[in-house]
Amino acid sequence: MTAGKRIQILGRSGGVSPFPRLAEDVRKGLTKEPKELPPKYFYDARGSKLFEEICELPEYYPTRTERSILTRIADPIVEECQPRTLIEFGPGNANKTRLLLDAIAKRGLLRRYVPIDLSEDFLREILTIFGSAYPNLSIHGLIGDFQQPVEIPPDEGRRLVVFLGGTIGNLTPGEADVFLRSVARMLGPGDRFLLGTDLVKDVRQLERAYNDSAGVTAAFNLNILSVINQNLGADFDLDRFEHLAFYNHEESRIEMHLVARHAHLVRIKDIDLIVSLEKGESVRTEISCKYTRSMVEAMLKRAGLRLCRWETDEKGLFGLSFSTLEGGHAPFSNIPPELARAKPALEQGQASAKDLLRGFQQSPWPVF
Repeated sequence: MTAGKRIQILGRSGGVSPFPRLAEDVRKGLTKEPKELPPKYFYDARGSKLFEEICELPEYYPTRTERSILTRIADPIVEECQPRTLIEFGPGNANKTRLLLDAIAKRGLLRRYVPIDLSEDFLREILTIFGSAYPNLSIHGLIGDFQQPVEIPPDEGRRLVVFLGGTIGNLTPGEADVFLRSVARMLGPGDRFLLGTDLVKDVRQLERAYNDSAGVTAAFNLNILSVINQNLGADFDLDRFEHLAFYNHEESRIEMHLVARHAHLVRIKDIDLIVSLEKGESVRTEISCKYTRSMVEAMLKRAGLRLCRWETDEKGLFGLSFSTLEGGHAPFSNIPPELARAKPALEQGQASAKDLLRGFQQSPWPVF
């Protein structure tokens, strides 16, 4: 296999732009009350680098805590799952991914890694580093938004699908349910899903993590306005806003906002929109839901997944859940996983076995 075929970026989800739905989302978010913007628009090249800095801050415990748990459990979960393919949503710089890849590789199982991320810069960095570190590994990077339809090329053998960092907390409960159901549709018998979740804890510790003394999180928050300026011809003045982050007890989540220091107008040229902001009015830019074990288990169950392993650090700050399909799809346990993943369609009468087999031979299997 040539290097060009072994290591590649498969393409973008939804178009050529890194933010194909930015105009639609900005118009929708800034014309509603209260105003809001989706957190995925933090992550241009600068925003991605700022987030890397956040992960190293003393106040920001999630990254180092999750890594400590993963260091301890990578070998046993890989031994249980025996995956040949690792699929990862939102890997960022993939610092934690190497723990899983190493555990798979040392068992002689590793064949393919599929990272899915909005940041092309991060994906290219991953391809460069991992392409050298794992010379026999096929790496298919996909530039895309995990909340939008993506296609994963068909594969053989078991899959381990991972979504780390507590990023699922950026989704509302309804959005999280939709995402997890899409993950369940990716799995066959023997496949596993590894999910990282930030846990409910002392409010002071939570709020410190999003209000660091160095001001990096504030700069990260403001960067969403820079993304809109650069991509939609807006004239947001970042000095007219201040960062606000607090814990919402009722919703069990951190909320990040940008608060207008003065009343003013913002013009967004490319979508012909003028936004009026009052003094003290806020634009919500992120939610980060915090969970308990029972909340995670219920969320997985609603998606048709069964929790089979739960791991936390000694202080109970962060949780990693290891799950499989509810019931394991036992009738399909003796056929290849790529065919067993078609079980829901067969049960619902949506396709014949012959049609499904033809589809596997001719085109990638649709994941979402």
